[in-house]
This record gives sequence, structure tokens and C-alpha cells, in this order.
Amino acid sequence: MKPLKVRGRTLNREGQVLICTPLVARTEDALAAELAAILPQRPDVIEWRVDFFSEIHQPRHVVDVAHNLRKVADTIPIIFTRRAAHEGGEPVLIDEDVVVALYETMCGSGAVDIIDYELSQTTENRERLRAASRAHDVAMIMSYHNFNSTPARALLVEKITEAARQGADIAKVAVMPQVPRDVLVLLEATLEASQRADIPVITMSMGTIGAMSRLCGGLFGSAMTFASGEHSSAPGQIPIEQLRVALATLAQASSGR
Repeated sequence: MKPLKVRGRTLNREGQVLICTPLVARTEDALAAELAAILPQRPDVIEWRVDFFSEIHQPRHVVDVAHNLRKVADTIPIIFTRRAAHEGGEPVLIDEDVVVALYETMCGSGAVDIIDYELSQTTENRERLRAASRAHDVAMIMSYHNFNSTPARALLVEKITEAARQGADIAKVAVMPQVPRDVLVLLEATLEASQRADIPVITMSMGTIGAMSRLCGGLFGSAMTFASGEHSSAPGQIPIEQLRVALATLAQASSGR
């Protein structure tokens, strides 16, 4: 599997799982405060969930805010994500064409390093964003989210391999377990897909039942895990400080030292 370097951070470095912390504030001032609170906790990556942002319909303002976040975040990579409502995101009152145009603008802004767009979107829109991200050396996550259930292992593996076929730099899958066995399905799919795909894979099982996947996913091939800073963007996220300690303990135990 090919490692992917973004601002000095490497996805798929053996024995290392990156910690990403989301920004979900609704106003510019609240975003600045949220980022200031998160930075001392040393996240490896930051995700701006712009679907929470109340002024998402003003693209120039979104770009200005992104530049401010970039300046404060310094060398920490930033993922720019509008999570679609049908995959668990906040509803936004703008058409998908406007969303895609916003993504294209952000790719050319120099303020973000990675974009995340759903596999469930149209081929035309995915291809537009794939072209824009490549033109500006921005990595692209193609993602699949299921907030209702955990599909069969074969379908999860197919989602990851589909992302690779579509030209993604990173494949992401997040699902909701109904019973503990569902978490095992997700981890088995992660292991299989990470061995088959030639791009980094990010997976997680959400909610309280799935919290363990955020701790041990790296052992099965997941390159990144998501931790809450001041607020969470999905159910089951663990506070970053607690997650970092747990990952360090697990890494030490797994190394045999």
C-alpha cells in the first residue's frame, strides 16, 4: 500500500495511526475559539466540517475563514468536508452544483490539503472534483457513510475498492453497528481492503458499540482515526487526549516492548 504524505504527515506509515479532530462550530468566531482549544492537544490532522457552518452559502467568506484557519493551524493538514445530509451531515440550503463549485474554489485556495466527497454523489461531480483536486495538488477522500447499519463485509470492501477505481487518494468507510459482531465485520473488511487497495484506507464503526474500532482500527489497516476536541462530528468519537494515551498503550503492547 502506498504511503501518502500531506504537509509532513504520512498516512500508511507502519505502526502509526494519525488522529484527526473535527471543527464543527457554526460561526467564524466560534471556529477560531474551537481551533485554539484543539491545537494544544496536538492533533495530526484537522477536519473542517463546513456543513455545520452557518455561512456556507457565502463562498468568499468560506475561503477567507479557511485562510484564517490555515494560518493558525500552521503545518497541520486540513481536510475540507461538506458531509451530505443523506450520509449524516447537517442539511444545507444550497444546491449540489453550488457545493461542488465551493469545493473547486477551495482546491485552488491553497488553504486546504484534502477534500472529502461521497461516493454516493454523481459520477460527473466526483470527476469534476477529482480534476480540480489534482490540478491543485489537493488529496481527495472518497467516502461512504451508513448511520443506520453495518452492511456485509463484501459490500464494505467493494466501497473501498470502488474509491480506488474512481481515482481517490484515500478511501473512507464509516458505519453504524447494531450489535458487537458488526464491529468485527467492519474490522474484517478493513483488513481485507487495506491488503487489496493501493491507497490509504480510513474506517470506523460509530456509536458506543463501535468505539473500540477507533482504538484498534490501525491494527487492521486503518490509517486515521477521528477524535473529538471540544465537540464531536459523529457518534462514538473519543476525546483526543484519551485516544492518544490509549493508542500509545496499544502500540507499545503490540510492539512487544
